[in-house]
Amino acid sequence: MNKEECLSFLNTCEEAVQEEFQEITKREQENSRKVLEAFWHHHFSTACFDSTTGYGYDDLGRDTLEKVFAEVLGAEDCLVRNQFISGSHALTVALFAFLRPGDLMLSITGTPYDTLHEVIGIKENASSLKSFGVSYDQIELKDNDFDEEKILTYLQNHTVKLIEIQRSKGYSTRKSLTIDKVKRIIESIRSIDKNVIIMVDNCYCEFVDNCEPVAVGADVMVGSLIKNLGGGIAPNGAYIAGKKELVELAGERLTLPGEGREVGPSLGVNKALAQGLFLAPSVVASSLKTAVLTSYALEKLGYEVEPKWQERRADIVQNICFHDATKLIRYCQGIQKGSPIDSFAVPEPWDMPGYDDQVIMAAGAFTQGSSIELSCDGPIREPYIAYQQGGLTYSYGKLGLLSAIQELEREE
Repeated sequence: MNKEECLSFLNTCEEAVQEEFQEITKREQENSRKVLEAFWHHHFSTACFDSTTGYGYDDLGRDTLEKVFAEVLGAEDCLVRNQFISGSHALTVALFAFLRPGDLMLSITGTPYDTLHEVIGIKENASSLKSFGVSYDQIELKDNDFDEEKILTYLQNHTVKLIEIQRSKGYSTRKSLTIDKVKRIIESIRSIDKNVIIMVDNCYCEFVDNCEPVAVGADVMVGSLIKNLGGGIAPNGAYIAGKKELVELAGERLTLPGEGREVGPSLGVNKALAQGLFLAPSVVASSLKTAVLTSYALEKLGYEVEPKWQERRADIVQNICFHDATKLIRYCQGIQKGSPIDSFAVPEPWDMPGYDDQVIMAAGAFTQGSSIELSCDGPIREPYIAYQQGGLTYSYGKLGLLSAIQELEREE
């Protein structure tokens, strides 16, 4: 398929998915309204762009932005810091803040993402929660939903300190979990245990729907700023949002007891974080439209996709199952060719820290590791699934997809 044929094919696919695009635009407008009103309510001003160094005392922009984030997410409080190096780091800070020796942590979405295995102690590490005497157990999903009966029985027979829910699929074949499913299981859990901490890994999920987990009963949620809420502008960072006392505990674990969130210099990043949040509803909508087009087009080409183009989405991730390592690699290489940065580079599978299998990653991004920018990656293991996410604008997302399909379909 040459470039002209591929573009004609994508234009035809685009016409077929317009109804879904309209629904995405409606949600974008509602989330944009929430963000703008939060900026108004907290009197965000140019003074908030000022930077602090050293200890970071009295950082007006940092403190005001955390109030804006809290309102947008429907949380009592929010810790938004460039001292977090990733979403996994923020999850680690939260877990070590909330759990104590002798406590039991329960995942009700099966095995968490690979980068948490050594944090929890699923994979041996001398600094894991397990090494500090924290126990761990998990309950698998059932038919891509929570196994409610098993969860409730477990809670009746065990004293659980913290329940972890990972909404996005990670490197698995399961479906990501919609906010409605999260809401239902939280209500069921509360009928058995009103005190257990319910923590949601919300990475890749913000602004995909019109509300977030803390707004439907979760105690705390965690996400990365080089994913959805950073809007492609935030250079790094993450957030922890939820009940005030839990956010305060997380602040003291991120820095030190007694100082907590009162310290932590912004180092000139306040404007970028604020602007990223401001743009996030639009950027997430572009990512979703890119994903929908990808799903429709790749299914038409004969590949397995998840979710289907018309399915309700929980995150910005689109799976393409190739059942062929060569096709997975070529598709990722095509995404790289369609990227603005390092388009000339050819990604290859490689050993990466935190992963058991070799991983191929296409990420020609302005921010290293940013998955709100069009990117694609996958472990080199059966059934050879590409995990595509992002797209700062729909037009660039479509062009990246064009490049990927051309590389995938080229003749040897």
